[in-house]
Amino acid sequence: MTIANEGVIFGQRLRELRLARNLTQTQLAERCGSIHPFISNLKRGVKVPSLTMVLRLAEAIGGRVYDRASVFDVGSYGCR
Repeated sequence: MTIANEGVIFGQRLRELRLARNLTQTQLAERCGSIHPFISNLKRGVKVPSLTMVLRLAEAIGGRVYDRASVFDVGSYGCR
C-alpha cells in the first residue's frame, strides 16, 4: 500500500464517519481545531494526517483512534 492509497482510504473512511454523525466538513474542522480546506484535502486523499491530527479527528468525531486506523489492517488488503 502506498502513501497515496493510504490517504484515499483514510479520506473515504473519514467521510463515512463524518456523514454518519451529520457533520459538515466545516463543523469537523472547527471541532478538531483545523480549517475546512485541510479536511477537504484529507477527504480527497491529497493529504495524510499526522498522528496528532488523527487523535484530534477521533476526538472530534467521538470515537477511538483504533476505529479510525483499523481500516488499514493488513488482513483487509492481503498484504504484509
